[in-house]
Amino acid sequence: MNRTQLYQFLRFLLVGVMNSLVTLGVIVLCKSVLGINPYLSNLLGYIAGVVNSFIWNKTWVFHSNGKITAEASRFLLGWGICYSLQLLIVWALNTHTPLAAMLWHIGPYTLSGYGVATLLGMCFYTLANFLYNRLIAFRP
Repeated sequence: MNRTQLYQFLRFLLVGVMNSLVTLGVIVLCKSVLGINPYLSNLLGYIAGVVNSFIWNKTWVFHSNGKITAEASRFLLGWGICYSLQLLIVWALNTHTPLAAMLWHIGPYTLSGYGVATLLGMCFYTLANFLYNRLIAFRP
């Protein structure tokens, strides 16, 4: 990975942090402030996060000038593919390895095998989603 690609990946990670904050912020605002049903609040939060992600990735991370409808369609397809693969990895690690039964006690905290599987799945999702967006959704 060259320097330009590294900076692009770091911007992608920063957008991911922003997405998490936007998603959580909208969920809390809808549920706790506006009194909206928790499940609808969750859905609205995730929609806000995906929209935020698309805008920042299109304009700041990948500097794309492509057609918005085509890129948005590819972006959503990629999100679905990467999320599904991540979920498959978490499921496989929890059902077909001894990881699910493991617990690690780290000071006052406990890390479960599911937690480790989730972290591994998230790492896979992040890398796969970056590559998908770079090579397909916002292709140069």
